[in-house]
Amino acid sequence: MKLYDSLRAPNPRRVRWVMAEKGVTDIEIVQVGIMAGEHRTPEYRARVGLPHVPALELDDGTCISESLAICRYLEALYPEPNLFGRDAKDQALVEMWTRRCEFYMANPMMLVVRHSLPALAALEAQSPEVAEMNRTTAEKFMRTLDRRLAEHEWIVGDRFTIADIVAVVGLEFARLIRYRPPEEHAQLGRWLGACRARPAAQAGM
Repeated sequence: MKLYDSLRAPNPRRVRWVMAEKGVTDIEIVQVGIMAGEHRTPEYRARVGLPHVPALELDDGTCISESLAICRYLEALYPEPNLFGRDAKDQALVEMWTRRCEFYMANPMMLVVRHSLPALAALEAQSPEVAEMNRTTAEKFMRTLDRRLAEHEWIVGDRFTIADIVAVVGLEFARLIRYRPPEEHAQLGRWLGACRARPAAQAGM
């Protein structure tokens, strides 16, 4: 298998983090230069279907894009440690919190960066208004997460899951613009430190 990756982009980092948590080392990593437009070449689009990274190319030539779809595939191949839930209830809770973290914090923070970082102006018709609107959305959800984390070690409960990966990668991407979550969210800060302390966090960089 081959993983088409881009080091600074957040969605590929989700996949690298999952691979690191699971100790997956038998997938070839192919770097795709987003700033150079390599994801938009006819060759890449013909292989993947869309100008998206990451993409996982299977041995039979099938390409899976969308980071969470790739992570689910890896979960099926490498089931331990479990990141997506063990039984029906656990899986539903992980899915619920993963979607919440993606829609209300990770994606908004990605848009904040895309519309704020001058280096990305080459890829984005930037708008300060879009950046501010998404920052407000993300920080509203941070309050929700802070309350949740006051009662649980990790977002879903007592163990690290894909929901934590989606959330922390979204926040970590915002370090490109020197963003820090509001200091009053002490539990969010505690959780963020715990995520950064995981060995897989370094492998996912």
